[in-house]
Amino acid sequence: MALLLIGLPLLLLSGPAHALDEVPATGSNFGRVGLLEMPNARFRPDGVIEGGGAWRRQREFYFVNFQALPFLETTFRLSERLNGTLGRGTTTDRAFDLKLRVWEENAWRPALAIGLQDVIGTGIYQGEYIVASKRFWSLDATIGMGWGRLSSGQDVTNPLTYGPAAFGTRPRNVGQGGTVAWNNLFRGPYSGIFAGLEYSVPPIPTPWGAIEGLRAKVEYSADALRDERGGYPARTTNLRGEAASRVNVGFNWQPNPYLDIGASFLYGTDFLIRASLRLDPNAPPDLPREPPPPMRPRPVDGAPLPPPEPLRGWRERLLAASAGFEGRIQMGRDDREGEASENAVLARRLFPALRAQSFLPISLDLRGDEAHIAVSGGQYRTLAQVASRVVRAAQPILPAHVERIRVIWERDGVVIARLVTLRGAFEAQGRAMGSAEEILATSQLLPAYDEASATAATAAPPRLTWGIAPALNIMVGDPETAVRWQLGATAGARLDIGWNSAIVGAVQQAFAGNLADGLPSNSVLPHVRSDFARYARAATTTMPALYAERIWTPARDVFARVTAGMLEPMFGGLSTELLWRPRDRSFAIGLDVNWVAQRQYTQNIGTLGYSVVTGQASLYLDLPVWNLYTVLRGGRYLAGDWGGTIEMGRRFDSGIEVGGFATFTNVSYSRFGEGSFDKGIYVRVPFDFFGLTTRNRAALNLRPVQRDGGQRLAVDSPLWEVTRDGREDALRRGYAGFAR
Repeated sequence: MALLLIGLPLLLLSGPAHALDEVPATGSNFGRVGLLEMPNARFRPDGVIEGGGAWRRQREFYFVNFQALPFLETTFRLSERLNGTLGRGTTTDRAFDLKLRVWEENAWRPALAIGLQDVIGTGIYQGEYIVASKRFWSLDATIGMGWGRLSSGQDVTNPLTYGPAAFGTRPRNVGQGGTVAWNNLFRGPYSGIFAGLEYSVPPIPTPWGAIEGLRAKVEYSADALRDERGGYPARTTNLRGEAASRVNVGFNWQPNPYLDIGASFLYGTDFLIRASLRLDPNAPPDLPREPPPPMRPRPVDGAPLPPPEPLRGWRERLLAASAGFEGRIQMGRDDREGEASENAVLARRLFPALRAQSFLPISLDLRGDEAHIAVSGGQYRTLAQVASRVVRAAQPILPAHVERIRVIWERDGVVIARLVTLRGAFEAQGRAMGSAEEILATSQLLPAYDEASATAATAAPPRLTWGIAPALNIMVGDPETAVRWQLGATAGARLDIGWNSAIVGAVQQAFAGNLADGLPSNSVLPHVRSDFARYARAATTTMPALYAERIWTPARDVFARVTAGMLEPMFGGLSTELLWRPRDRSFAIGLDVNWVAQRQYTQNIGTLGYSVVTGQASLYLDLPVWNLYTVLRGGRYLAGDWGGTIEMGRRFDSGIEVGGFATFTNVSYSRFGEGSFDKGIYVRVPFDFFGLTTRNRAALNLRPVQRDGGQRLAVDSPLWEVTRDGREDALRRGYAGFAR
């Protein structure tokens, strides 16, 4: 190993290397890109998300890694490890890592990165490092210097101590986590040295085909501790968890673009296995999709229309019956020119065709050479997909002289987008003489509002939509186990009764999980969220929501909502919201004001006696680089605390979103409790790129610990979420849907 430490610096400072083509980076046991336990200066491609775990005796890591920007890697890690202070039993810990690229590798210089490990954790694994990596043919060489946990081997004197004297000491207070220990960074009397090699193994032939993507790794660790027995980091002497060896060896296998598998032998005593899945939001799996219906010819003017298409299958028939639609077309009141009658005749043929595309038809109105078609819901995530399916369904039914189609898209009873598109552009695309880009260029997005018409044929309310979906609730941060969870199923229904109003309800059945085993809350604040285990224990069959709601547009691109009832599993009351969302701007401004009372633990209609007025003013802003967005909120939260929330996320054209948030209020860190302030990360993945025709998505929300400070009301239909897919930005991102 001494030869490795002497030779690596010479390699990194030598002349140009004849490197192979770029080889994908591999993951480390800590969840970040790296060697085994140590980091390197490599990064995943921009935007890649990775999640997985690493398991060895007395320590398990579960992690989510995100290449947040081309030069910034972020890692959230949850550990379940030996209780080092007691030397027995287990405890959990959360950590957040950052790695910043200083510069990339070129022919002469190595790649260089600087990183912070466990930057807002309790300090158990806290450390800082600077690392360089250089590739030579099939060999990738790394050397670095570490501080904190990465200097426990006390290899060299901290070079920063030759400057300010404060760098020679490192505070050893182990806090409750959640804040950055600025006075610790790069401090301490010693620094550690780590180094390693990663070898890209050539393809290995086997009778079943060649094994490719295999890497062999060896490293010299800067961490001299196998575990924290003896009280590290509060103590640095008389520890009993020293490693038998600082040399680690292992391998990593990437059999395809989505899977990492690894195994290693660590610290002279422990075997470890690692597995992770990763996803590139810029290039998601291109699975086969159901092709769009063909673009049929226009009918000949004067020719008799074909009879309405029969409903096929029990689902379509049930949807039609639940919508109360057969025989319930309501003709417009103004039929002086015969327009209302014509609309009603066409609607009897168009509406079944729209239902066959999963839409709930709302209205049809012919105005000269333009047809106004309003639909609600549907299985399609983007406005472009909605427009494509509406136009294709209407093509063989609308009169030949109609050239423009105005698609009016509703969600939750409110118009969120009005798109005027050319019928001929879709016909050209169907003949392979046009493209989705040309359809986008010839389409116009209008302000969103309810259009009144005295001649339109409408589907008379009431209209019912319903669905059944799995429900998974995950909580992290419990000191007894890494993850608390509950798996169940939710059945929900929405009955539109007219005047932009609806009655909404849901029933949930829990099947399995350990969420109910969580510890009692020790919060000194009102228990607005921390009693989640008590709610889970009280009943397995619950009513998460039952409320009446009205959402409408009082002005163009202005949306309003009033909701009353059981608003969410823990609170009921009255919620009001107003949102100005210009369709063609990069911002939106909202305000919500709510009076709510805490619901009983069984989630029936009773309350516990705690009530509060809560609400926030919100600014939603798209940033001009890397598809970033931010949400800024300020106001009063559920526990009666006042403060603000900052959210930062990245939205990819595939619909995948990754982001994080932090809330700071007038609750002190000590009164807040473990974690110091509310924060978390989220990943939202739409299911449609898996080849499914759906606008549903999986949402993973991770808080390091669930406390009561900085908590917001969680209504089902926040106006930003309801309306944001009707913006010009969303249309531009999803324009490929015009061809789907």
